[in-house]
Amino acid sequence: MLKQILLLTPVYVTLFWSITLNTDPRKYSNPRLFLGKFMLFAFVVYLSHFLFFTPYPKIYFYIDPLYQYASLLVYPLYYIYFRLLTIDNKFSLKLHYPYLIAPTLLFLLHSIGILITPTEEFKAWTYNHDFQSGSFGIQFLNIIHLLIRICFLVQVIATIIGNYLLIKKHGDKASQYYSDLEESSTVKVSLLNYSMIVTGLASIILGALGRNFFTDQTTGIAIVTLVFSVMLYIIGWLGDKQKALNPSFEITPDCDKASEFDDLSFGAQKIILDKLLILFNERKVFLDSKLTIQEIAQSVCTNRTYISTIINQNFNQNFCTFVNNYRVEELNEVIKKHPEYTNQILAESCGFGSVDSLKRAVMSKTNKPLQEWKNEVISGRQ
Repeated sequence: MLKQILLLTPVYVTLFWSITLNTDPRKYSNPRLFLGKFMLFAFVVYLSHFLFFTPYPKIYFYIDPLYQYASLLVYPLYYIYFRLLTIDNKFSLKLHYPYLIAPTLLFLLHSIGILITPTEEFKAWTYNHDFQSGSFGIQFLNIIHLLIRICFLVQVIATIIGNYLLIKKHGDKASQYYSDLEESSTVKVSLLNYSMIVTGLASIILGALGRNFFTDQTTGIAIVTLVFSVMLYIIGWLGDKQKALNPSFEITPDCDKASEFDDLSFGAQKIILDKLLILFNERKVFLDSKLTIQEIAQSVCTNRTYISTIINQNFNQNFCTFVNNYRVEELNEVIKKHPEYTNQILAESCGFGSVDSLKRAVMSKTNKPLQEWKNEVISGRQ
């Protein structure tokens, strides 16, 4: 009974996140939806583990090819998820098929091996890969099994390195798009990759030992399922909150503009700057905690690249820092008028998405903790 409960834990976790990430329209985004698909394939993997170890041989033998396919897909799918966070707008089979070729080919070869192997021999081989037989089918399956293990190892390493490179190359672009410090941070997406590193290492160890090693190892199963369950829950939780680091699409405003910023005359650049300052100084658009550079670009009737460049050149800041400096100035005035306000009310009044974002913005601008800075403002030392 304990063994079954342990084996079902990652099944429940992956099923929960597969449903959650695909059914909340308030948090709709292509990366989030795709992570839900990743969780669905992970669910198939861990359900297969449950059926293998329990055991339910009459059921597992029929889904073994599906298990092999799902296990070979999870890491490529996770890399595609990171691409959707950084450089791709949406999943496209035409664009992403290269990452799916090896899993699909090995799945087909494994299925062929099953078809050409006598049923009783395949059943014996499934629960013991050291099963000796002179049949061509078993020899063929041994070769494919070795290729699957090699492919899996390569996938784990390639995914971890590939995700790291995507974060390193495109992570700073979030701060040029979002105004909220939490959304512009790469902390969550880095944790997503670290979680997969732990999961990947556990997968490599499990693959090296082989599933047969754990057949009578309740303690080993407990450790492995605990690691997978915790890491997959963290991945789902972080992915539920994570927005694209580099939103790759924008609605082009219906107005004329040059293709390159340098092609704009000084006068045209100044017009954009003046409009930008009106939005922030007079209309106080920074009070919208969900403000993005795309919304500013549409209001000014230009594109976000021009806005980003003007902010960088005139204020030596990225978009996120620029917006939050305005919020801190507003915070200064609000505290003077209402020193009794709680941090939550202050955050809501001044455009911060959360109290944590408020604290980070104050520390970034003043190099002081929030409470210390508030005391100075109230006492008139600011």
